[in-house]
Formats: sequence, C-alpha cells, structure tokens
Amino acid sequence: MKFSQHITIKHLLIDNKKFIGLQFYSNKALEILVKQLHKAMWSEEFNMYYVPNNKTHLDEVYDTFRGVAWIDSKYFFNKTRSKELNEVFDVEWYRKRVKPSKYKLCPESYLQKLELKKYSNNTVRLYVKLFEEFINHYSDKDIDHINELDIREYLKLLVQSKRSNSYINQSINSIKFYYEVVMGMPNRLYRIERPRKKKKLPTVLSNEEIKYLIENTNNIKHRCIVSLLYSAGLRRSELLNLKINNIDSSRMLIHVVDAKGNKDRYTLLSKNTLEDLRKYYKQFKPQEFLFEGMKNQQYSGGSVGKVVSGAAKRAGIRKHVSPHVLRHSFATHLLENGTDLRHIQLLLGHDSTKTTEIYTHVAKSSFDSIKNPLDL
Repeated sequence: MKFSQHITIKHLLIDNKKFIGLQFYSNKALEILVKQLHKAMWSEEFNMYYVPNNKTHLDEVYDTFRGVAWIDSKYFFNKTRSKELNEVFDVEWYRKRVKPSKYKLCPESYLQKLELKKYSNNTVRLYVKLFEEFINHYSDKDIDHINELDIREYLKLLVQSKRSNSYINQSINSIKFYYEVVMGMPNRLYRIERPRKKKKLPTVLSNEEIKYLIENTNNIKHRCIVSLLYSAGLRRSELLNLKINNIDSSRMLIHVVDAKGNKDRYTLLSKNTLEDLRKYYKQFKPQEFLFEGMKNQQYSGGSVGKVVSGAAKRAGIRKHVSPHVLRHSFATHLLENGTDLRHIQLLLGHDSTKTTEIYTHVAKSSFDSIKNPLDL
C-alpha cells in the first residue's frame, strides 16, 4: 500500500525525560489524529508533537495511523550498520599511553559502548582521538554540561582551521556517539549542520597503467595483491579478510564474506590471477588468511597500501594510486567494455545503482560518441 502521508518518529529528551517525537508535514487530518493520542503535547523547540516514550504509547501511534500514514522509524530504532569484525577489541593502547595530568580522558562508558556496537579498532582509535580533542578544547567544563552552542563553536573553529570535510564529519560522529548513544540523548544534535560533501570523481588508471603497475611489483605475493584488488574490485579490508577457501577456482569466483554492511557477495576471479595465486601458494604457504605477514598473522592494511604505492612509483605513474583506485579502475573498465551497470553494482557490493553511477562520469565510452567542436 502506498501512502501519500508519512510520519517520522524520533527520540526526544525534554527535561531529562524521554519522549517519542512525531514529525510530519502540516496536515489537518493527521493533526486531528495526533491530538487524540493519550498525553500528546506540542514542542515549540522541536516543532513537533510528542508522547511519552514507552511501549503502550508506541503501540498507540502505530494503531492510530495504520492505513492512514506510513510510520518512518529509521531514526527511532537503534540499528547499526557497523561491520561485525572477527578482530579482538583492543584498547591496551588507551590504557598504556602517557598523557598530561590535566588532560581529560574519554570516559570508560564511551569505550564500552564502542565495544558493544562492534566498531573496528581503527574506528575506536579515531573516535577516541577526535572526542578527546573536543572535550579538551573545553577543559574547564564538565563534558555533560557542554551544550549545543559549545559544539557549534568548536565545529566553527575546525572550519576556520581549514580542516577537511571528512575530518569535521568524523568529529561530529564522535561527539554524537557520546551524547546520543552513550548518554541516550538522541535529540541533542538534531540541528547541527554537517559540511556539504564534495562530489569528487574517482581517480582511474588506464589499462596500460594497470599492466605497468602489476609488472612493477616486487614479488609474486605483491603481484597477487595488486592483481586481486584490480581484477576483483576488492576493498582493502575485503582483500585482507580473504581466506584460502574463499577462492573458488572451479567456478572462477571469489567469495567475499562479511563485507561492508555485513553482506556477502561473489566477484570475478581472473584466470591470470589464479595462475599467479597458485605460484604464490606453493612459495608462501599461507595457513588461514590468503595473505599473511610475520608469524602467519593477518596482513596489515598499511602494508597493502605500501605495496600499491611502491609499484605505482616504480611504474612511473604520477597519479596518486591507492588500493581503492584499483577498485575504481575495475568498475570503470567493466563499464567501458559494455558491462551492465546492475552487474557492476553486484560485483562491487553497492546497495544502490546510484552509488555505481558515478563511474558513468569517468568512463571513456560515455564520451566516445561526442564530437569535440574544435574537430568539426
């Protein structure tokens, strides 16, 4: 059933009490129904009606608007799309570090919630670093007394300091995590604006540059790493998490397990790469992960980055080449060779073709039929 009206339910914290906020475009019929809800009130501050936050009132909201309006609950129910990793939660670095006596540390509850949400160790380090920078900016204030105005002033300072949009967005995420997730105050940062995302086109290598890149790797292991990143369109983390049994040579497919968004998928296995992988396996004899470092430990992301950048430098490629550039190149070359956008989406593991459509802006085939006016 398709509804012309919809109501978004949100968490509200008013006078330290939790409520269910009901946000919708002005509509007389909906307003009449909302006012009939038990203990329904209006908030001038948040510009929405609200009712007490408990199961009885939540059920009443759904019962009242069933068949009348669609209830959008994406902001209400606590879901996480964080990747469930097999890595062990490690905060020893947090305990061992030496900090000045007046330096305010991230609360233990913050770390506990990050662990509960199964955030990766890299994300934990980043969130702790950024949140501590924030709370130490207000060294004379208790963190629970820092208000929305203070947060805005801090973000303004980051903008003036010419911090990147990515840095500012991550800072907002780290602050939101404390007040909204740890402290359970979900409406605390409703009105905090994020910087607009820059719509940058991906860097793409030519087929010839890819060939030079692979030829300029140091050994068979590095050759397999670069070849797989490109020929399978893998993310760096996906390559690192590959296990030996994920390579299906009988079907010429690679099984990517627990990728971004906790999704599995299959992608292509190149014949040339399979030949190299067999040589690599005989020489290096990995035990569990396809690529392992010292003492059969999982290979590190930093090592993969150095393998790619080192090969690019030796190949004389002046573009900045990262593992993700190889993934971009894989998708673009498939598009240029006539592969359907939907198939590329599935190979990359994108949720929507809208994400995949960016490659139409860099694919050479998109411009082949256009005559340059200077050449007419």
